[in-house]
Amino acid sequence: MSRSHRRSLAPYAFLAPAMVLFVAFLALPIGYAVYLSLRTVKVRGLGLGKGSREQVWAGLSNYSKALSDPDFAGSVLRVAAYGVIVVPIMLGLALLFALLLDSPRARVRRFSRLAIFLPYAVPAVISSLLWGFLYLPSVSPFHHVADRLGWDLPDVLSSGSVIFAVANIAVWGGVGFNMVVIFTALKAIPTEIYEAAELDGCGQFAIAWRIKIPVVMPSLIMTFVFSIIATLQVFAEPVTLRPLTNTISSTWTPLMKVYRDAFTRDDIYSAAATSVILAVATFVLSFGFLRLVQNRAFSQENR
Repeated sequence: MSRSHRRSLAPYAFLAPAMVLFVAFLALPIGYAVYLSLRTVKVRGLGLGKGSREQVWAGLSNYSKALSDPDFAGSVLRVAAYGVIVVPIMLGLALLFALLLDSPRARVRRFSRLAIFLPYAVPAVISSLLWGFLYLPSVSPFHHVADRLGWDLPDVLSSGSVIFAVANIAVWGGVGFNMVVIFTALKAIPTEIYEAAELDGCGQFAIAWRIKIPVVMPSLIMTFVFSIIATLQVFAEPVTLRPLTNTISSTWTPLMKVYRDAFTRDDIYSAAATSVILAVATFVLSFGFLRLVQNRAFSQENR
């Protein structure tokens, strides 16, 4: 093999491991889920004995059944309300902390960055257990102190408040990651721009509003897309809190419905159809939003 031929094959050799992992752990599972979503099981007689259950073609019946399921519609509306609470608060706090840490008057920046980022390093199950015990009136130190003071704290795990309890865990764990992304974008702004703004008489608030926020807008959009994807995939927090309260059903989120259909009802075909619907919704929302804002938000990078 000639030297020039080896050089032409080198990029494919570097890409091969990534392509193998992509096919094995992403493309094949997605293809298998789509295949299962178009199948169903046909039961003969009492369903006992060998050959009594046969997998047959079902067409789009699993999709129509999933879309007409009131549990699925309820879980989608619940996740939409959860996203309306989580995404603005989480990104707003992340932007605020990033701007405060980037301010020239900020102190103990390294410790503050670590303290804000640390909750992101805690697994979702652990953080949900931690907050779950803080929510429980019987073991919560907040309720213990409130009882000593004669105060009556509300039960955040009640039916009207449990969505805020779950949202609080997501905000607590997600602010640090988004803050680091936005803070990194802020550090890329040349200091000469700040010096020119100060010579023009701009204060720190004007610099943040007119220079920093517009410059980090692509990072804000990226974190917004990540937050949408994480919202549609919320699972660990409500599942962990579910044993602590009766207000979280087994279909509280779309992924919990998928889990119930697949492992409780043993209906992997409906679970696969719901998974495909959820994946398509995630794709449409993420790329649709990027398509909508890319010309305005990324115009500076395209110049």
